[in-house]
Amino acid sequence: MPITNEEENPSVASSFRHCLSLVVCGLLAAPILLAQSKKPEDLGVGKLLVVPRQSPDPRFAESVVLIVRYAEDGTVGLMINRQTTLPTSEVLRDLKGSSNYSQPLYAGGPVQIELVQALLQAPAGPLDAAHVFGNVYLVSKKVALEKALVAGKGSKELRIYMGYCGWSRGQLENEVNLGGWYIFNGSEGLVFDSNPSTLWSRMIARTELHIAQLQRRFDGRNPFGWSSSLTLSSSQKDLFPHREISQ
Repeated sequence: MPITNEEENPSVASSFRHCLSLVVCGLLAAPILLAQSKKPEDLGVGKLLVVPRQSPDPRFAESVVLIVRYAEDGTVGLMINRQTTLPTSEVLRDLKGSSNYSQPLYAGGPVQIELVQALLQAPAGPLDAAHVFGNVYLVSKKVALEKALVAGKGSKELRIYMGYCGWSRGQLENEVNLGGWYIFNGSEGLVFDSNPSTLWSRMIARTELHIAQLQRRFDGRNPFGWSSSLTLSSSQKDLFPHREISQ
């Protein structure tokens, strides 16, 4: 069976080239969508919000926020990269076990800065803790937090936050639509990152690199360097039998 080329049957080659372009687009876009999103429908508990470089609100500049509550009436999140210099043992000295915890507090957000909550990493969280994702739990009860402190949990297992980020119904979705946030899947490694002060810069650099790579790949017609002159093998030809293709 002779090989059919583009000149012999333009319609066949055009159809095959279109199919290939769809496959290429899917392959290129898939890892980007898995890593990040800018779609409101991808919001939810356990997702990370990364603010772009040009944040319209200075309170959220260079912030990474973990969503811990997502409901119809609003959203609650904790900034996970704002470590303060306030020692837990002094600020929360009324809590049992606070003297066992040598790590400083985190600024969870601008809302109710007197409110104390914690993120706990454990195979199974306390009964009165809220599951966020994976092995990460939100602790908002005094008794549960004291148990974690008494147990001597370190910074890789326990982080304590003062204040939180809050959005009313539809507010966060609107901000995402306006390009105000990148959405990432949460991971224990990011939430309990050993160098939180550089977390935002590393995540935004990764985001911009992905965008730049995607742009470069789509700048040309042939992202993988294929020749623009397509040929079909005999097996491929069977997929596109000779017939008139309506335009």
